[in-house]
Amino acid sequence: MTLFSQLVLATLLVAATVIVHLTGLALLLAVLRRYRRASGRLMMVLLNSAAILVAAFGLFALHSIEIWIWAGIYEWLGAFADFEHALYFSTSTYVTIGYGDVVLPPGMRILGAIEGASGIILIGWSTAFFFSIVDRMKLLERHFESDHSQ
Repeated sequence: MTLFSQLVLATLLVAATVIVHLTGLALLLAVLRRYRRASGRLMMVLLNSAAILVAAFGLFALHSIEIWIWAGIYEWLGAFADFEHALYFSTSTYVTIGYGDVVLPPGMRILGAIEGASGIILIGWSTAFFFSIVDRMKLLERHFESDHSQ
C-alpha cells in the first residue's frame, strides 16, 4: 500500500470507530438514564451497582467491536496468515501494549500506528465517560441520603 492509501484507509477507519463509539456511548447513556430513583438505601446501592456494571460491560463491548473492525481490515488486506493473528495484533495495538511479536508487513505499518493513536483516544474517552457515570451515582446517593436524613 502507498502512504497515501494507508492514510485514506486509516482516516476512514478512525471515522468509523469514532462513530461506533459515539453511538455506543449515546445508547449506554440512554439505558443508564432509564433507571428510576430508588425508594430505599439498599435499592439505591443495587441500582447504582447495576448501572456501573452495565456501563463497564458496555464499554468493553464497544472497544471489542472497534478492535474487530480494525482486525477485519487487516484480514481483508491479507496482512496476516489468519484472523487470529489479525485480532491479536489489533488488540495489542489498540490498547497500545504493542508486544512486537506480531507486526504488520512493510507498506501497512502506518495503519498500525494510527490504530494505536485512535485506541488510546477512544479508551480515554471511555474512561472519562465511566468516571462521570460513577461520579453521578455518588451524587445521587448523597442526594438520596440528604433527603432521607431529615
